[in-house]
Amino acid sequence: MSTRPRAVLFVNGEARDPRRLKLLPDDYFIAVDGGLRYLFALGLKPNLVLGDFDSISEDELARCQMKGVEILRYPSQKDQTDLELAVDLALARGFRDIIIACGLGGRLDHSLGNLALLSRPDMQGAALRFDDGFTKVFLTRAELKLACQPGDLVSLLPWHGEARGILTDGLAYPLKQETLLPWQTRGISNVCVGDEFTVSLEVGALLVIHQTRELPIQEEKP
Repeated sequence: MSTRPRAVLFVNGEARDPRRLKLLPDDYFIAVDGGLRYLFALGLKPNLVLGDFDSISEDELARCQMKGVEILRYPSQKDQTDLELAVDLALARGFRDIIIACGLGGRLDHSLGNLALLSRPDMQGAALRFDDGFTKVFLTRAELKLACQPGDLVSLLPWHGEARGILTDGLAYPLKQETLLPWQTRGISNVCVGDEFTVSLEVGALLVIHQTRELPIQEEKP
């Protein structure tokens, strides 16, 4: 098993409160263009900044250069988004646990394109997910077990076609060997009833969206 730390890719999407992200001391921080603002807001130094820099000022880049941050600039006219380039780079550098932070919200086309990255065929043996501190998004083709709190919302969306043989545990409205169709909304807004839930399926793929109840942040005592 790889001992490489996690790569956390900060994107220029929307996040209600990035302080709620559960970061680790050895996380490798990649600022994806304007996502640099979230790292600065958290008082964190990026390990790498990349993009075409249409959302970063020259002063911000200079600040990164002064701190010795690696900077990769790409042309504005390219076939891949900055986020896709960042995922490519994280995989090429050996990261097998990749979190896309603040990668949703804002432009709908960007959000949909970002979610589509979860379907990459080269993700075998690697974990890719979204997290903004409140909403986590996973793609599963087999089984997924996650910690939760009672009252959290869980939505299941069939991805790239129908999903069959779905079984859930720990949710208020259980599915028992059932099918979800991509043109129906049955899997929206289920509710956690305990401290974990499980989703499994036999055929297809499911987008699992876990939305945490908003609880006060516990400030650390000095």
